[in-house]
Amino acid sequence: MPFFQKTALFTVVLALVTTLCKYFFGADIALAGFSPVLAIALFSGFVFKRSEWVFFFSIISLLVSDISIQVLYLNDLFAYQGIYAGQWKNYLLLLGCTCLGFIFKAASFRNIGLAAFAAPTIYFSLSNGMVWLQATEITYTKDVAGFITCLTAGLPFYKNSLLATFIFLPATLFFYNYLSSRKIELRLI
Repeated sequence: MPFFQKTALFTVVLALVTTLCKYFFGADIALAGFSPVLAIALFSGFVFKRSEWVFFFSIISLLVSDISIQVLYLNDLFAYQGIYAGQWKNYLLLLGCTCLGFIFKAASFRNIGLAAFAAPTIYFSLSNGMVWLQATEITYTKDVAGFITCLTAGLPFYKNSLLATFIFLPATLFFYNYLSSRKIELRLI
C-alpha cells in the first residue's frame, strides 16, 4: 500500500476511534477522559521526525472528534458541546504531550511506560491547575485547599486518561508497525 493510502487509513482509524470514545464514554462522568488522544500525541512524538507530520495525527484526531460531537450536539443527539470557549488550551496541552514523545522516544518498553504515565499526569496537573485558576461555573478557593479540591474532583478523569493511554499507546504502535512494515511490534527503533 502506498504511503498516502497508509497515512489516510491510519488517520481515519485514529479519528474514528477518538470520536467513538468521546461519543460512548464522554457523557458518562465515570468514563469521561477515556480517550486515545494522549496516546496519539505521544505516538506522534515517538515516530515522526519531520515537523510537518509530528502534530498532524493528534490535532486531526481531536479536531475531527470535536467537530463530530459538535454536529451531534447541535442536532440534540449529544449531551455537551464538541467545540467550546477555551478549548484551545486542551489543544495546547495535547501538543505539549506530543513533545513528550520526542523526549521519551519509543526505543524501549521503559520509555513507552514512562511516557504513558507522564503524559496523562502532566496533562491532568496542568489542566486542573487552569480550571482551579479560571473556573467560572465551579468556584474553588484560591488556596492550597481549593487546589486539592479541584485535583480531587478531576481524579476520575485522570484515572480514565491514564488507563486509556496505557491501552491506546501500544495499540497505536502495533497498528502503525503493522501498516508500515507488516510487523506487529510495540517499539520503534
